[in-house]
Amino acid sequence: MAYSPERKAAVIGKMLPPNNMPLGRLAKEEGISVATLAKWRAEARAKGQFLPEANAGPESWTSADKLAAVIETASLNAVELGEYCRRRGIYPDQLTVWREACARANDWERAASRQIARETRDANKRVQQLERELARKEKALAEAAALMILRKKAEAIWGPEGGAEE
Repeated sequence: MAYSPERKAAVIGKMLPPNNMPLGRLAKEEGISVATLAKWRAEARAKGQFLPEANAGPESWTSADKLAAVIETASLNAVELGEYCRRRGIYPDQLTVWREACARANDWERAASRQIARETRDANKRVQQLERELARKEKALAEAAALMILRKKAEAIWGPEGGAEE
C-alpha cells in the first residue's frame, strides 16, 4: 500500500520525542503495520534523522542517536539548547559527556593502533626468540645423531666397547 509523503512524515513525527510513541501503539492508531513503521524509522535513521526507541531513555540511546543529538546541538546557544533538551527529555550535562566521547573517539583509534603496533612488535620479538631456540635445539639434535652414527661405525669396525672379542 502506498502512503503519501505527508502522512509518512506525520507518522514519523509521532515517533520523535517528546511523543516517542511505541511502534505497536502507533500501528494500531494509524492502521499501518509495525513492519512498515519499523522500515520508515530505519530509512529516516539512515538519512540522519534522530529517532530513538520509544521506551528507551537517553542512556540507552544508540551511539548514532547520541551522535545525532551532539551534531544537532553543536550550533545552539544556551536558550535553544535548553529548549532542545526539554523537547528530547535529556540534560545538557548528558550532551556534554556525549560530545566529549565523540571528540575522544578519534584519539581512541590512534591509541588502539599504537597498542596493536606494540603487541605486534612484542610478538615478532617472541617469534625471533623461539626461532633461535629452535635452531639451537635442531643443531644439538643433529650433533647427537652424528655422534650415535659414529659410535655405531666405531663398534662395527673395532667391536663393542672395552675391546673384548668374542
